[in-house]
Amino acid sequence: MDKFMLDQAEGLRRLLTGSRSRVVAMCSGAAAGNGAGGIGKTSAVVNIAAALAALGKDVLVIDERQNALSASRLFGVPDNGTLATLMSGKRFLEDSVTNTPFGFALIAAPRDERISHVPAQWRVLLDGPADIVLIDTQLDRNGELSTLAAQAHEFVVITRVAPAAITEAYVCIKRLHYAHAIPRFRVIVNHVKNAADASVAFNNLATVASRYLAVQLMQAGRVAEDHRVSRAQELSRCAVEAFPATPAARDYRQIAAEMLHWPMVQSPQTVPVEMPKLGEHSINPGAARRMETPVTQLAMSSSASM
Repeated sequence: MDKFMLDQAEGLRRLLTGSRSRVVAMCSGAAAGNGAGGIGKTSAVVNIAAALAALGKDVLVIDERQNALSASRLFGVPDNGTLATLMSGKRFLEDSVTNTPFGFALIAAPRDERISHVPAQWRVLLDGPADIVLIDTQLDRNGELSTLAAQAHEFVVITRVAPAAITEAYVCIKRLHYAHAIPRFRVIVNHVKNAADASVAFNNLATVASRYLAVQLMQAGRVAEDHRVSRAQELSRCAVEAFPATPAARDYRQIAAEMLHWPMVQSPQTVPVEMPKLGEHSINPGAARRMETPVTQLAMSSSASM
């Protein structure tokens, strides 16, 4: 879509909502310490961020993860102290972020620097100059969001076409719904070999979530299985920049373009407290019940579709 039209649409959204940034929390079913992984959440975050930046948007990625495969480690961003100094008012936002070579800014948000802040304080970070803030979430041991990620307007769950992954996605959605009263999630199906299988997996997940949780699921897109995504990561680069003609890069760009047109919704955790805004410059360059039946249905239906 023409960049001028995208800028007009984003400008109108900001005028009507009074919001500075669209905040999107990117989630998967792996809770802290459970050893699960392989969904490709971080790859999705950085590639969508790079695709949004290529569309001319100011993008901030907040990295909550703390492991060797996190975005901060990938781009050599310090993961200690920076967020704390920002939240204490000792630094401005534009002085706290790291501008990556791929057009988006990045800041690490390790757990020990997040847990001491209440939701209203995060507006200093989330109401900054970025058009879009993507949070690479780290769920806690109960499968819940941090007080930072809970401030998002949109919650995207990333999964793949495999029984275990679909089951994890359902459990993730269930826990987040009960913990944070989130009524709607968007879903990205990653590592897709066959588009029809991806549609079946999403439809199964959406049907069960609607029936047992009264939660609405919406398709946010799918990403083709492509070994060049991991190759780009090994090179400390993004697939959309390093291998732009590949199927996965195409899919990331499609998701990014459509994200700009998602209707703006209010965060379920929004606190109406006025906070001072730092850094006005551009940053461019256990209430849940066990429900074994739906989980079993998901695993069986996903197996049948593969």
